[in-house]
Amino acid sequence: MGTPIGNLEDITLRALRILREADQIAAEDTRHTQKLLNHYEISRPLVSYHEHNEMTRAPELLIALEQGAKIALVSDAGMPLVSDPGYRLVTLCLRHQIPVVPVPGPSALLASLSASGLPNEEFLFVGFLPARSGERRRALERLRIEDRTIILYEAPHRLEESIADALEILGDRPACLAREVTKLHEEFRRGKLSALGTSLEERPARGEITLLIGPEDAADARVAADSAQSLSDRVEELIRQAKLDRKEALKLAAKERGLTRRAAYDQLLRQKDSEQGKPN
Repeated sequence: MGTPIGNLEDITLRALRILREADQIAAEDTRHTQKLLNHYEISRPLVSYHEHNEMTRAPELLIALEQGAKIALVSDAGMPLVSDPGYRLVTLCLRHQIPVVPVPGPSALLASLSASGLPNEEFLFVGFLPARSGERRRALERLRIEDRTIILYEAPHRLEESIADALEILGDRPACLAREVTKLHEEFRRGKLSALGTSLEERPARGEITLLIGPEDAADARVAADSAQSLSDRVEELIRQAKLDRKEALKLAAKERGLTRRAAYDQLLRQKDSEQGKPN
């Protein structure tokens, strides 16, 4: 069932009734869920159910369900199974013909999309990008031809790197960074990916993050297609023709391509490594 993603008032009357009637509540973090139960003066048995114990806990819960118990499955925030544990238990229940009843509630991805200002007729939710740089870049490469709004979750300490990679691979698309949605410090930053990258350099984001990346603008796509010159070649050209030092040339070349300084520097290093790896 859906539980609040921040504001404790964002819970349905039906969800409260089911929590009160449950024989047991399977929670991702029992301490977190206990705060919700205390707020609404609900006293029911809690059992932990998270990614580290679901292999053993799911069969235990299945046995209780087969014996007639009513179990409510909740995650720390939002809907279970949406980048949260629960899939194993649900599939076990269906395999054993035990009814699975969804109880709708808040969702960070839908709340963020509704206020993002990005196209919402169609969208693609990809969950969390891989933590490792190479795997993350490969995942973004698969999204290069995507023409729907892309929605993903990201950890604050990886956000700058993910945006830099998205900027380089997907192009300078319109985007929205939704932070702490429904909470006290809720914030939306809207603009091109390059602008969001610059914003994070000046003021890092903390808390729960949802990143939305809109479809590529047709005009921007044409500019990108016309710009076949590599970044390193453009830097060398500016040094020769504009008599700039390397630092200023990189800064200008990055600005021309809508890249942050960090993204441009990382791109230069990758180009250099690639060239060194070529056979003579």
